[in-house]
Amino acid sequence: MAEVVLKNIKKVYPYVSGEHKKSKKKTKEEPDKKKVNLQITDEGVVAVQEFNLDIADKEFIVLVGPSGCGKSTTLRMIAGLEEITSGELLIDGKIVNSVAPKDRDIAMVFQNYALYPHMTVYNNMAFSLKLKHLPKEEIDKKVREAAEILDITQYLDRKPKALSGGQRQRVAIGRAIVRAPKVMLMDEPLSNLDAKLRNEMRAEIIKLRERIDTTFIYVTHDQTEAMTLGDRIVIMRDGYIQQIGTPQDVFNHPANLFVAGFIGMPVMNFFDAKLEREGSKYFVLLGGQKIELSQEKEARLLANDVQSQEITLGVRPEHTDLSDSGIKATVDVSEMMGSSVHLHVTAEGKDVIMIVPTVDMNSIPAMGDKIYFNFVGKVAHIFSKETEKNLEF
Repeated sequence: MAEVVLKNIKKVYPYVSGEHKKSKKKTKEEPDKKKVNLQITDEGVVAVQEFNLDIADKEFIVLVGPSGCGKSTTLRMIAGLEEITSGELLIDGKIVNSVAPKDRDIAMVFQNYALYPHMTVYNNMAFSLKLKHLPKEEIDKKVREAAEILDITQYLDRKPKALSGGQRQRVAIGRAIVRAPKVMLMDEPLSNLDAKLRNEMRAEIIKLRERIDTTFIYVTHDQTEAMTLGDRIVIMRDGYIQQIGTPQDVFNHPANLFVAGFIGMPVMNFFDAKLEREGSKYFVLLGGQKIELSQEKEARLLANDVQSQEITLGVRPEHTDLSDSGIKATVDVSEMMGSSVHLHVTAEGKDVIMIVPTVDMNSIPAMGDKIYFNFVGKVAHIFSKETEKNLEF
């Protein structure tokens, strides 16, 4: 199959003639607008910047981030649907910047399925093979094998309008895999499906990955998809890579505040706190509590020679514990989630979410109750107030 390497990839959308001059004109009363998502330069709008990534053969990589972060643009550059402004894209060691999409040996599954409405499922899947003038017997074999893998054999004679959203997406995936591409690109393929179908299709994609020897590059804004599908996750923001790592790495060791707040559901709680160093020991001071960090965290902070300072402290909702003493909080909302209760509380002037197991329903706090909670040092995440980076790394 294929290794894919992106070296210093950059994408700039040039201004339309006269657009830049027009954008510079503003009245005296008009304040400077804060640039959101994309960087504006004299060249144009920068959508992707300094993108470096080595994707191994048969690896499943997920690009994830909020809308406008550049993930789909990056995918389209790999596909050849967008020109690369600068940098190099290599597939199997060959630079393919100027290679036409049809000659890159890649297949792409789009968000809106992009099926031909006048063709049957069979003909939709066979279309690209017919363009290659493959023998009819070989086309039939490939189509039926793909249909068997995706459990859509019974729909081969139907047209797309007679299929559900999930069935259409299977056809779109089938149309891609019949070509046995070196690289499979998937651009938010599940975003048009309801929650139940998304769960089912995620499982199908995991099974599919085991059955075909292809490198996958998958784009989504859904962190659940990213965490369950990817061998590694690439988290993007404003055209820049924020962190690359396994799902467990980015969850347990977020590189900065953005990653910490983006990965995890419910989102991580953040507090204004103080980090105190006493020799080789480190403590977090919050709400009158002094909590010693774990030896692993202390070793990393010590290696970076981190000194006592004001910090942003991160603690995930599932790592908070109700206690008889500790950090004071007031319950604002109590949400029953089946096996647990999500408590929305106010503590240290912040909105905080706690996840409490429903072992004893009689002990679950109600709205307005005054409670205490604690956490242990090994689950604390320490971020710089100045740079927002994780001080352990």
